[in-house]
Amino acid sequence: MDPFASPLPLFPLQTVLFPGGVLPLKIFEVRYLDLIGRCHREGTPFGVVTLSEGQEVRTAQSGNEVFFDVGTLATVTRFDRPQAGLMQIECHGGQRFRVKASQRLGHGLWVATETEPLADDTPAHVPDDQMHLVRLLEQVARSMKSAEGRGMDELWRQPHLWDDAGWVANRWCELLPIKAELRQRCMALTHPVLRLELVDDMLDRLGVKSH
Repeated sequence: MDPFASPLPLFPLQTVLFPGGVLPLKIFEVRYLDLIGRCHREGTPFGVVTLSEGQEVRTAQSGNEVFFDVGTLATVTRFDRPQAGLMQIECHGGQRFRVKASQRLGHGLWVATETEPLADDTPAHVPDDQMHLVRLLEQVARSMKSAEGRGMDELWRQPHLWDDAGWVANRWCELLPIKAELRQRCMALTHPVLRLELVDDMLDRLGVKSH
């Protein structure tokens, strides 16, 4: 099934979903309860886009929702309905896309009426002078596993591509304490080695000794 064959439902958030990433969500707004329920039943994805203006939860005082034009397909991998009017889900990030035209429907749901699929990262080995980022990421992952009592597969879905520059860069971008706008810029970059170089620069600015 071509996920871009029909209008793509969008979920604007104040976070960024990377390809290969895991995103937990708690759903309680009616516009998204209907959307997620349908996607779960039909096995179809929706698009996660990052807000540049506005709030995730719509209220009477909410301003306009404006989002960046590059997003990521999300597929529901875990679904739970603990009570009426509440869903707890986990999504997996897939292919990136560009929103070329969008529309807000009467009940508040956004759809992309025209999209451009973006190519997956070209596989690229982590350069020798960036291998310290792999070693440090492994240390961070082990620390997270120990602190949270979770296995590596619960932190990141398989496969774990430790020798792939794009995968390593994406996992770092998910972890670093940076603004959503910068995270978005990294996600939209089409050159995985350049993305990894930016990660190295950000770690240096944060004072993290990665060498």
